[in-house]
Amino acid sequence: METLLSQASPLEAKYLIKIFIGEMRTGFHEGLMEQAVSEAFQISIEAVQKASMVIGDIGEVAATAKAQGGEALLKVGFKIFRPVKLTLAQTAGDVAEALKEHGGETAFEYKLDGARVQIHKSIDVVKIFSRRLTDATASLPEVVGAVRGSLKAEEAVVEGEVIAVDREGHPIPFQHLMRRFRRVHQIADTAQKVPVRLYLFDMLYVDGKNVISTPYSKRRQLLKERAGDIPLTRQLVTSEAGKAESFLREAISLGHEGLMAKKLDGEYVPGIRGKRWLKVKPVLEPLDLVIVAAEYGYGRRHEWLSDYYLAARDTETGEFLKVGKTFKGLTDAEIIEMTRRLKNIIVKVEGRRIVVMPKIVVEVLYNEIQRSPKYRSGMALRFARISRIRDDKPSEEADTIQRVQAIFERQFLKKGRYKP
Repeated sequence: METLLSQASPLEAKYLIKIFIGEMRTGFHEGLMEQAVSEAFQISIEAVQKASMVIGDIGEVAATAKAQGGEALLKVGFKIFRPVKLTLAQTAGDVAEALKEHGGETAFEYKLDGARVQIHKSIDVVKIFSRRLTDATASLPEVVGAVRGSLKAEEAVVEGEVIAVDREGHPIPFQHLMRRFRRVHQIADTAQKVPVRLYLFDMLYVDGKNVISTPYSKRRQLLKERAGDIPLTRQLVTSEAGKAESFLREAISLGHEGLMAKKLDGEYVPGIRGKRWLKVKPVLEPLDLVIVAAEYGYGRRHEWLSDYYLAARDTETGEFLKVGKTFKGLTDAEIIEMTRRLKNIIVKVEGRRIVVMPKIVVEVLYNEIQRSPKYRSGMALRFARISRIRDDKPSEEADTIQRVQAIFERQFLKKGRYKP
């Protein structure tokens, strides 16, 4: 860093420091880096992008391009124990939209409330990589054992979902699964308290053959033939919306999130969010919550109050209890106006955070309500985002903590409970 700064102009140094300490969001993304590598080493952008998809690390792509040139990038293939970027899904409003998008017929599968994993196997050595491509092998010894004992391949790269289950085998909320992924010591004790189950859903590579360009229906069949005793995600291939709706209701009744819809002839495209895969999830009941505090953002939002603490009213005490925090949902124009409004109702300033009078009501969407020791309410919204500002509703008419509790409890009509 000292060498870099000594070579920089004052203006360059200013922005380098901002980047180092997280004060600046540059809009610099991997696609731009791929263009930079292409330009720097005079290699086609297509070759760089393809290599980046397979290698999963643009830094390694750049190093290979510099040392060995474009010909080496064209020959890049799968390498066991080097994780590949995951293909990503877009959202469909309902099963009918998914069917239309996929040409009238698609493969619907249970969308499990777990952690997506990419599993690499070479003879008896197994490694498990998380959604972020970090090594999670040590945290999941029973998954390693299942793959080592059941997967019928000398070498393979497969994908699946790991879910946490209760003692009866019912899925339990995602937050308990995360205890397993964070654990690197005393695994046996944690594994007993939070058992997990693996379901497979895709195969990318098997015994020297890269199959990502093979249609999904054939990859699924290949996986079925090789999975052994490891279960696959439950699947329904149909062109009938009615059957798909029934399948969705069945998934929800068993405590799962919804459905995935996968195009039957779709390729696996690493690192790309496309319509080959669509997720269909029923929307949970929105909540009208009150903003009780806010924090200034970072980067270009550093002058705006853009992070909001959300609270529900306790009917017994009249107090507003926090159930979450979000920075998502509002446009820049709405954030600027919200900043102005919040500054007018400040009660207390605590560094970058302000506490405000409970006056402003917002409608909030979320994926789940989970237990939280962080808030006195004991609950927190997962993936909360503001869908609209409810200027038509006074804070006295906001949703109550009792309603939040009722929604939380209803989740366990379908999900299992964690019992330490």
